[in-house]
Amino acid sequence: MSNVEPGPDEVACGASSFAGVLHPRDVPLGGPRALRVRRTLPQRERSLIGAWCFVDHYGPDDVGAGPGMDVPPHPHTGLQTVSWLFRGEIEHRDSAGVHAVVRPGELNLMTAGAGICHSEVSLPDTTVLHGVQLWVALPDAHRDTARDFHHFAPPARDHDGVDVRVFLGTLAGATSPVPTFTPLLGAQVDIAPGGTASFEVSPDFEHGVLLDAGAVSAGGTALARGDLWYQSPGHRRLALVNTGAEPARLLVLGGPPFGEELVMWWNFVGRSHSDIVEYRRRWQDHDARFGSVVGYPGNRLSAPPLPNGALRPRGNPPTRRPDDRPADR
Repeated sequence: MSNVEPGPDEVACGASSFAGVLHPRDVPLGGPRALRVRRTLPQRERSLIGAWCFVDHYGPDDVGAGPGMDVPPHPHTGLQTVSWLFRGEIEHRDSAGVHAVVRPGELNLMTAGAGICHSEVSLPDTTVLHGVQLWVALPDAHRDTARDFHHFAPPARDHDGVDVRVFLGTLAGATSPVPTFTPLLGAQVDIAPGGTASFEVSPDFEHGVLLDAGAVSAGGTALARGDLWYQSPGHRRLALVNTGAEPARLLVLGGPPFGEELVMWWNFVGRSHSDIVEYRRRWQDHDARFGSVVGYPGNRLSAPPLPNGALRPRGNPPTRRPDDRPADR
């Protein structure tokens, strides 16, 4: 997925001991009829959860009366994109030669590595778009890896009366076959009214719970729609309660703290301001690093102007519990 903001900020993924709830901020993606998204990562309080470095939540948006989603070819570096829909369908084309459709409940994971470009267009029959776009930062040893693409439709599994779809990693006895460059967890969890979910999780992971629909308490904290709750490493259980009268739907994200330093700008993830400048120059120069998309009926996106000044890259350090042992063994 893409960040098509016309004036994106450069973000240095900063050190943070924040533990709590990240509230979304509304981000317009440009144009009079363009999609607006609720962004919870990155924020000043916390930049990463594991290697998850970007979380946008959007919809449900009525696109039946307009052009829908139409994002021309644009570049990525140093990351993987995770596309996950609740409603609607999106056509994906990329410079690795992949032509695929993103459907609800099905994972499309694209590895940018050293460079890729892709387009995203909602299909004509799509009248409502609703989903999330997620990025995963690649570790330095693999950030220049080859382009790649994986598709997986995880089955819904019952876990003590709760529906769980694991698209990355392992949860509730289900494991995704999709490979990742760092340990990760990504799962959709659906909880009936009044229902509870208690998951055994790795104490080496930090976790995030993104609420899409309904009313949920995560670890005893009430969440509003679009909120992202953070649980630090050291916990062995993740406790969720549907406190409302309607079904609740959420995503669970996790991974060990990502100790490397990052700089993010537009659709690029690098390690320094000079990395970003070089990626932008090569994209503007139509460098072969990014390739080209075949089949998109239009021009590609031009990169926005770079911001003034340069930021030092930093990363979230491992977060430690204030007490000496976890209380939820």
